[in-house]
Amino acid sequence: MHAQIPARGALVSLTAFGADAVRLHGQAFFARLAAEAGADGIEVRGELLRDDVNRELDVLAAWADEAGLARVYSSPSGLWDAAGCFDAAAVRESLDRAERLGAGWLKMSIGGFGPDALSGLGALQAMLAGRPVELLIENDQTESAGTIPALTAFFRATDEAGMLLGMTFDMGNWHWVGECPLRAADAFASRIRYVHCKGVLRGPDRWVAVPLESSAAPWRAVLRALPVMSPRAIEYPLTGADLVRVTGQALVALRRLERSFPDAPAGAVLP
Repeated sequence: MHAQIPARGALVSLTAFGADAVRLHGQAFFARLAAEAGADGIEVRGELLRDDVNRELDVLAAWADEAGLARVYSSPSGLWDAAGCFDAAAVRESLDRAERLGAGWLKMSIGGFGPDALSGLGALQAMLAGRPVELLIENDQTESAGTIPALTAFFRATDEAGMLLGMTFDMGNWHWVGECPLRAADAFASRIRYVHCKGVLRGPDRWVAVPLESSAAPWRAVLRALPVMSPRAIEYPLTGADLVRVTGQALVALRRLERSFPDAPAGAVLP
């Protein structure tokens, strides 16, 4: 069963609990924790699946069906590989895993898509046809797949090919590639379906993800520039002795932000 993702849902990306802890205890453990904390859904991470991938996905799907949790599957693979070739095997595997999980959305980056990669668009369109899973494109932390020009070129090409793809908007990732998230929100607002909520701080040698209220970025302005009805996911570190309480407080804060915005039709952006 593919659980519908609530229009104003509050989800938890399971990577928020830390890669080492998730690999140790498994994603089902943290999915239950997120549900106990009051999440509407979870984002299952492909890079954190254990060796018996199909069994873990089956366990997650069965439990999430019972709990009524919506699901997003996040693939670590790009649609195109580093050489600019369409990665049919990675796309097929990602779609199959998302379908097995019962996910409504599959999140992938464009990878090494470039001017010479247009020949792969037909293959992508054919692979998506008839699937119960919707592909959403995420801005990642690379120049080839996370900058405004790279994503603008990709979406222009897919639009012209008849594929009107939606987007996962990661608020923090723009900083890794030196882009302004407000400018990105303006550029892509019409196709944003899902939002990764995280703040950022600049460390000695890199950006780090932090809770929104600790962010050095103008996160309130960014959220106000995004479509009102897009589900939000917590993707910053959730830590503490009582993770259910910590996660619950983070979800309450996220929903409080949503309630501070006026009701509006799906796809509407606040002035």
